[in-house]
Amino acid sequence: MIEEQSENTNNKEENVSEENNINEDSPLIEDQTNENEELSEESKDKVNADDLKNTITNNDARLEQLEKEHQTLKSQYVRIAADFDNFRKRQSRDQDDLKVQLVSKALTAILPIVDNFERARQQLKPESDEAQTLHRSYQGLYKQLVEVLKQQGVAPMRVVGQQFDPNLHEAVLREPSEQFNEDIITEELQRGYHLEGKVLRHALVKVSMGPGQKNSQEPEEKDKVEEDIDSESTISENN
Repeated sequence: MIEEQSENTNNKEENVSEENNINEDSPLIEDQTNENEELSEESKDKVNADDLKNTITNNDARLEQLEKEHQTLKSQYVRIAADFDNFRKRQSRDQDDLKVQLVSKALTAILPIVDNFERARQQLKPESDEAQTLHRSYQGLYKQLVEVLKQQGVAPMRVVGQQFDPNLHEAVLREPSEQFNEDIITEELQRGYHLEGKVLRHALVKVSMGPGQKNSQEPEEKDKVEEDIDSESTISENN
């Protein structure tokens, strides 16, 4: 019994000593664990910082690429918009030109009828009442025709006394004139017309060449020589 008690006592003492050793070593273990945890956190923070830096770099590169693509698309849009605007203006201008051409073609075909009306008005001199009535009817038709032309933008040219312009006029005759200077229109042979500021038909005109040449000095000199000869012959006869 005594031996068993002594063994239990010894065992207790050993356990106590082991516990004391464990208690003495526990602060060291805790410190080591804390250091390992701090190192682990630092490494994690470093990894997170590197990842964040890489992410920012990638985002910056991606943003720069997107800005370049945006500028490219913007330039393409501006160019396409300008091309479309030019196309729209060109189409509108072509349509206007086509409209003017069609109207010009139709009105040009009507102008000879207007010329015939004007010739008839100048030539007809109604005397009887019946002729007067017919003349008034004719004048009414002529006025209606002129009004229609005016509504379409047709305006007659006024050329007599104007400077000759080959862009507006066509010279049929040129003759000397004491009344008009050179290249001044003296007579209208066929009326010209404008359409919306453009020439619908050129006017056929007669153009002045200026005053005719006056007597040159040669006849005067000839007369003077003849007078001298006559005077000399008279002197010789007297002698």
